[in-house]
Amino acid sequence: MDNESINKKKWEFPNVFALLFGLIILATAVSYIIPSGSFERVEKEVNGNVQTLVVEGTYQSVEAENATLFGIFEAVFKGMENAAPIIFFIFIVGGAFGILSKTQAVENGLERLVYKMEDKKFLLIPIIMVLFALGGATFGMSEETIPFLFILVPLAIRLGYNPMIGASIVILGSVAGFTTAFLNPFTVGIAQGIAELPLFSGKGYRMIMWVVMVSVTIAWVMYKAKKVAKLRQAGKLDEEEIDLSNFQEETYALKDVEFTLRQKIILVIFTLTILFLAIGVTKFGWYIMEIASLFLLFGVIAGIIGKMNYNEIADSFIDGCKDLVPGALVVGFAYGVLVILQESMTIDTILNAVANSINELPSLLSALGMLLTQSGLNFLVPSGSGQAALSMPIMSSISDLTDVSRQTAVLAFQLGDGISNAITPTSGVLMASLAIAKIEWTKWAKFVLPIILIQYLLAAVFVTIAHLFVF
Repeated sequence: MDNESINKKKWEFPNVFALLFGLIILATAVSYIIPSGSFERVEKEVNGNVQTLVVEGTYQSVEAENATLFGIFEAVFKGMENAAPIIFFIFIVGGAFGILSKTQAVENGLERLVYKMEDKKFLLIPIIMVLFALGGATFGMSEETIPFLFILVPLAIRLGYNPMIGASIVILGSVAGFTTAFLNPFTVGIAQGIAELPLFSGKGYRMIMWVVMVSVTIAWVMYKAKKVAKLRQAGKLDEEEIDLSNFQEETYALKDVEFTLRQKIILVIFTLTILFLAIGVTKFGWYIMEIASLFLLFGVIAGIIGKMNYNEIADSFIDGCKDLVPGALVVGFAYGVLVILQESMTIDTILNAVANSINELPSLLSALGMLLTQSGLNFLVPSGSGQAALSMPIMSSISDLTDVSRQTAVLAFQLGDGISNAITPTSGVLMASLAIAKIEWTKWAKFVLPIILIQYLLAAVFVTIAHLFVF
């Protein structure tokens, strides 16, 4: 048997769609093992927003229909339907960036910057990651990071790295900031409101956590980038075996390009767009619809300034959408897993069982148990605000019974909710980002596992210090 035949028979890990469909099947099987149950829920205003909260101590078994064979396939459609706002957000923002890409403003601006900083290109990694970390810490930058993959992945290749490093700058930078957020209204704000704590109280300690977590994450990415650069300079495949032979060297080589006045104006408007985005999210409660509309407005303005006619703008918008079809569809498949768990009513059963276990532990172990619980729960409920509404009413009550401060319970929530965002396959944002960067989830998971474990170790230290000395 020749080598070609052997290679054909070699087992390959399933791609992201097959992986997520497998998780839908697994969730269906679990629904037949775990009994259905439900907590009572009430609506309450939290920091100006109405939230549906779980009532602690009201869990009871209920009857629910398990998914059928046909229901497994229905879950994909229902997942697409439930994820429609995010899917259309991805398409619209992708279309806007398609227009921006056509103007070559960002590409030429970065090319010029990198060319001038070629001897100091290593400094670009910490500078850009700090910006993403600040976005995560202040206005919960998450879905907003997706468009930047179009910029940072090619930039990483230009700098002599690979797509994995480009994705790490965006994903790990924003997740590190999101995890240790001190002003994020969607996680810390909602959780503290539910726990009846002053809004953004304890931010001094959270700022210290932010500095430590972000610094460690940046150092790890820079270490990996240095290793990748050495391998590429030696003409070898990098550690992740990402073959860059398909990339044309003349396309990705550093060069001093023309950076026109029109392109500079477009970048200024792009910067103002990001500023308006941050203000809108933090001050006016903007979410997906408003953000997508803002980027669409920016795309049209960028096209006009770039001397594109209406047909060119429309065609560029469509091209941008085409590039994001896999990433958008991945979100729907990820939501399909949640559909099975929600319709079979097994999420509350899992939460109730874990909460009862935590309640029996000593206070320090209870605090660490909360961290572990929130990390696992993030697999089932990737939304930070949704996870806060589901878990914090119960965790805040448990904290009172186990001599764990409510502030520590909120801290355990935000750390557990944040870290796993960088690896959870049910996270639509992560899977869409990896699809854009053309990175398999399995390779990504293997790549980031060391820093994820380091971050969890730091989180355990943060919670321990908070419980024993701070709160």
